[in-house]
Amino acid sequence: MLNNSSTPSSARDLPRLFAERIVILDGAMGSMIQNYRLEENDFRGERFRTHPHDLKGNNDLLCLTRPDIIEQIHFDYFAAGADIVETNTFNSTSISQADYKTEALVREINLAAAQIARRAAQKAETTTPGRQCFVAGAIGPLNRTLSMSPDVNRPDFRAVSWDQVVDSYTEQITALIEGGVDALLVETIFDTLNAKAALFAIEGVFEKLGRRLPIMISVTITDASGRTLSGQTVEAFYNSIRHAKPLSIGINCALGGRQMRPYIEELSQLADCHVSCYPNAGLPNAFGGYDETPADMAAVLGEFAGAGFVNLVGGCCGSTPAHIAAIAKTVHGKKPHATRVPSSALRLSGLEPLVVA
Repeated sequence: MLNNSSTPSSARDLPRLFAERIVILDGAMGSMIQNYRLEENDFRGERFRTHPHDLKGNNDLLCLTRPDIIEQIHFDYFAAGADIVETNTFNSTSISQADYKTEALVREINLAAAQIARRAAQKAETTTPGRQCFVAGAIGPLNRTLSMSPDVNRPDFRAVSWDQVVDSYTEQITALIEGGVDALLVETIFDTLNAKAALFAIEGVFEKLGRRLPIMISVTITDASGRTLSGQTVEAFYNSIRHAKPLSIGINCALGGRQMRPYIEELSQLADCHVSCYPNAGLPNAFGGYDETPADMAAVLGEFAGAGFVNLVGGCCGSTPAHIAAIAKTVHGKKPHATRVPSSALRLSGLEPLVVA
């Protein structure tokens, strides 16, 4: 039987913070790492000097080889006003790490990532006595999909099975919790079935450990159609995952904030939990960069806050501590989204929603 009393006090404090004010999430990790202009040797360190596969680009591995950089990035986000930072574990599953032949390091990476973020949180709390800082375990979407075939000539083929995905997520989630995270954030969801496997794995780990943590969920809308890559509308997606009783549900990544507006408004009218939004710093330009300034992002998210759409805001690709500082300043004092009373209607979904009142 699950024992909520064994949940860390910091995790129990997080829902209270959401009820009090708009919560601030951190910004991008990858673009911050790029600023350090790291080379292959930085990713390898001495420990992986003879590793048989290229490692540059495996940002999660830096939790083992350059923890100083990762901790500094976390601290910079806390200093900018973030209440929550995400662990540097977006690709820290055996399925994703297999691309670098580092799947045997998954447990170690996740443990280290959680501990690094926790150190940054403790440092930020020491710097500002009375402040409480939180760590969310980042759970990415994987580089394999359960809903779609990678081979156009074999629509029935899947590169990975449900059990493999659940096992891969279970390993990551277990290590993140043991490392001391306050919540679990399943994010940048483009395939709902992958997300459901992650949520299934989370429940299995909770049952095994005998305690729960808050669950946060964030989907990505891939284009102006307002659908995920696997084809669901926002409402259909929400119907698919609401059984997990998340602390928050939201949208992040693919679109810039301006393009997200109709979808975050729709979600705020649907959800019976808190609502989050952390967009990219605009749409990618011709060089793969992001052009929205801190003031640009702050204006968009400030408008969402003023309209009563959100409980949590932050940044995704291209955002920096300067963006987070501007966002935090802009939403300060604005009322958080008022959580809806749960509906008793039967809510089903395929690609489209079906609501039976």
